[in-house]
Amino acid sequence: MHSPEHAAVGAVVSAVGVAVLAFTEAFSLAALLALWAYGVALSVFVDLDHFLIARIQTGDWSHLRTSLRDLRGAFLDQEGAFRGLAMERRRHLSHHLVVGLLVGALALVSVPVAAFTAVVLYAHVLCDLLRDNEIA
Repeated sequence: MHSPEHAAVGAVVSAVGVAVLAFTEAFSLAALLALWAYGVALSVFVDLDHFLIARIQTGDWSHLRTSLRDLRGAFLDQEGAFRGLAMERRRHLSHHLVVGLLVGALALVSVPVAAFTAVVLYAHVLCDLLRDNEIA
């Protein structure tokens, strides 16, 4: 899935999550807005792990350097940024590792924020799986 698509899904999922938290937890309006922005950003930037996977596969940072030279292309044409690399399984594995570590660490600080994070990242991974299996 492309970054704009992940951002759109993240915006919707984050809005629902914030709405639930607004009724169940004592968060200020500013905190809820910050949480929504965090959810949208997380939906997109969790994919930065792809650059580490590319580095492990190729032995260099060429994919990261190329993307930094063309940020627009990096966000809108992610397949092009990683052309020639078979990353599907590693990408899903790294996302699960990130989710587990991040949610576990956040649960030590705030269970509601950890749950919110888990739901946002679940939606991200689900969208990736649907796209990879040509369901969406």
